[in-house]
Amino acid sequence: MYRTIQQTLLARIQAILLARYDITLGNLAVEQPPSIAMGEFALPIAFELAKRLRKAPRAIAAELQQALVEDLPNLPGVASIEIAGAGYLNIRLDRAATVLRIAKDEHADIGGPGFRLIEHTSINPNKAAHIGHLRNAILGDTFARLLRRDSYKSGYEIGVQNYIDNTGVQVADVVVGFTELLHLSLNGVSELLTELMETNQLVDYFCWDLYARVSQWYTEPGTSAEELARRKKLRLDTLHALETGGNDTAAIAELISTSVLRRHLETMQRLGIEYDFLPRESEILSLHFWDAARKLMIEKGVLYQETEGKNKGCWVMKRANTEGVTDEGPDEEAKVIVRSNGTVTYVGKDIAYHLWKFGLLEKDFYYEKFHEYSSHTCWISTGSASDNDLTHPVFAKADAIYNVIDSSQSDPQNNVIAALRGMGFTSAADRYTHFSYEKVALTPRCAVELGYTISDEDKARPFIEVSGRKGLGVKADDLLDRLIAAAQTQVDARNPELSDAERLLIAQQVAVGALRYFMLRFNRNTIIAFDFKDALSFEGETGPYVQYAIVRAANIFRKSGTTEAEALAQIPTGDALEGLLATEDGTSLWETWIAASRLTLLIEQTISSAEPALLTKYAFQLAQQFNNFYHRHHILNETDATKKALLLATAAVARREMVRALGLLGIEAPSVM
Repeated sequence: MYRTIQQTLLARIQAILLARYDITLGNLAVEQPPSIAMGEFALPIAFELAKRLRKAPRAIAAELQQALVEDLPNLPGVASIEIAGAGYLNIRLDRAATVLRIAKDEHADIGGPGFRLIEHTSINPNKAAHIGHLRNAILGDTFARLLRRDSYKSGYEIGVQNYIDNTGVQVADVVVGFTELLHLSLNGVSELLTELMETNQLVDYFCWDLYARVSQWYTEPGTSAEELARRKKLRLDTLHALETGGNDTAAIAELISTSVLRRHLETMQRLGIEYDFLPRESEILSLHFWDAARKLMIEKGVLYQETEGKNKGCWVMKRANTEGVTDEGPDEEAKVIVRSNGTVTYVGKDIAYHLWKFGLLEKDFYYEKFHEYSSHTCWISTGSASDNDLTHPVFAKADAIYNVIDSSQSDPQNNVIAALRGMGFTSAADRYTHFSYEKVALTPRCAVELGYTISDEDKARPFIEVSGRKGLGVKADDLLDRLIAAAQTQVDARNPELSDAERLLIAQQVAVGALRYFMLRFNRNTIIAFDFKDALSFEGETGPYVQYAIVRAANIFRKSGTTEAEALAQIPTGDALEGLLATEDGTSLWETWIAASRLTLLIEQTISSAEPALLTKYAFQLAQQFNNFYHRHHILNETDATKKALLLATAAVARREMVRALGLLGIEAPSVM
């Protein structure tokens, strides 16, 4: 409702500006006054117009105030407009009328036409998912929830993709581990994977240890130079065999990567994370996406072959505002897309992939069903036309894309955007968002809890970096298991009357809520130092704190013998409601209603800034507001029936919006805690 009134107000101001001053402003700032006593909106528009109109801000504010007062019939919900300070316009709302509209769940919509494509997770399928991967997946999944159509908002048509690099060096390394360290052939690898499955051993955990072993084997101390050179060549030969395909080495990689990928989907599903399509690099290669992209880039004048300098023989991408080769010689800073030996760089393959995403490439994948979720099918790319399932949805031709990729990949991402611009696809480049984020580390306390031995020097550090290559890391499933176990200790102690299954479900909801909230509460470009105690705390800015506020609200309805829906339907009206909201106590209630009504505004701000931390902070602040309300008003003991009805409705609207906010964050509200 807050955003509904704001939208109406800003539209009327724009109309007034055009009619009175012949001015149209792209964006009108809206602030919140420092105190609710000063109103619900503060508009600094007079300051923005002062220089243009050559008038004092307060004089402009007076003109706008007069126009808005005359226009009040077109501003439902607005009670008055006042001038404050040197020229602010403070807007006061009709409390009673607005409360009734909020109670009826009137709110602005979010969404529109067009297809949004979100790519996230993108774990190399060579070992178990770890804590760093979880930040990526949780960020991406949350953003997908914000964009997706649901019962609360129209949303957008979206597609969630998880790019699988099954021909990269990490997969090559684990293949070397199977073939060189374990001395297994294609049949041997197949038999081992079957044995692991039949004995309930996790293949991604097995590969985690093997990957660490082979990483150390490449540089094993005491090994001769000749042997180290052989190992290096073996690694490169294996990588080349994967990229070429159609050989036993590639078949081994296929078996391993697919088995690990299935485990990744299981891990992510524990956190409520699902996908629509799994595009694989093997098909980008085998279906010759790059050849089509190369042809297009040459036609558009972006790609050329260097004939001089350090990049001689390479195909390089022309930089913006250059001609590639200048009078002084070759452009030594041009981005190499195809090396002189003919191999395509990561950026080259990524350019081809993103041309496909926008529907700009005359190529498409073949598709087959890979995994069934309760609500939809997850598809995977295949290189075989005979396996192509023609019932597949359209996964490309996106109107906007969001790539959740860590900040270290900013340069490759910028190169893809530059390529799109260079080819004249400026609209696509403008709708390409690199949803970057920083790494996840551990607090020293958390590292010790996980069994790692750290030095006194490391204990004094703010965080401990992890490394999957070195085997120093936290597997995602292990982390979640530990969180569930810790949560269950508290749930068991608080709720011994519940069944084992009920307590386990609540523990899982609390653990997942703690983990997801912790990963989302920090700005994306902030390094996270994960800590069990901080994440699971029932105090402070945590998932369990918000969940507990929801449970506390639910307890009010359980004890009062009513429901949230009944409380909202029985809210007082007319003079009774106006009178209650006009008091000092009423102002505190009004603050809770206004806080609850701001959800759609926060969704809009979160989408436009691509910063989920805004929504987590809102959920926390709403929980704080509710808890303040809860402690101030003794709802169940209230003897005034009219006031009690308003108090119950206030608890109901706060709970409703807290549940919604957490739902958008991928967090469930437990029945008890």
